Amino acid sequence: MNINDFTIRLETKADYRQVENLVRESFWNVYRPGCSEHYVIHMLRDDPAFVKELDFVMEQNGALIGQNMFMRTIINADDGRVIPVLTMGPIGITPGLKRRGYGKKLLDYCLEKATAMGFGAVLFEGNIDFYGHSGFTYAHAFGIRYHDLLEGADDSFFLCKELIPGYLDGITGVYQTPQGYYVDDADVEAFDKGFPPKEKRKLPGQIFD
Repeated sequence: MNINDFTIRLETKADYRQVENLVRESFWNVYRPGCSEHYVIHMLRDDPAFVKELDFVMEQNGALIGQNMFMRTIINADDGRVIPVLTMGPIGITPGLKRRGYGKKLLDYCLEKATAMGFGAVLFEGNIDFYGHSGFTYAHAFGIRYHDLLEGADDSFFLCKELIPGYLDGITGVYQTPQGYYVDDADVEAFDKGFPPKEKRKLPGQIFD
């Protein structure tokens, strides 16, 4: 797919290290000192829930500038049903091109492909100020709760978009984050040693120590 000055295509094995470095640069010191997202994506590619048909990179002038990926997961419905859904990310744009519209174009393209594959809904953790422009809203509006979150706790980070209109009608229940997203800090540290050194900094707005 060519739009303006960039191309979106499926990731290949030859891209793996470049993508991991892109993700590292994109997330470094954003949510915590350093980051774990580059190790997460490294591990998720071998996870059975990984959707290889929805593993995309964005290129500009031969250089990788963005990526996004999806995982299969479920909602445990209150009536006992198990509802298949997708979750997403990490999604990253190279720092020098953030806030220029590339992220939204990549996201919208990925969502179109997921819809074409027949997936019913996407749920994940994100900022409504950005993802709301692509049709996401708060998951609690659909009656879906985030696992392990205490009743009454702030769930404004938990977002949902129906890809098939009405897919979540009549469903309430608990969303389950795929286990592959949970990684050990020691494993992250060991993996990160294979990349150029970067300073970890504690910054305002980070949500993890």
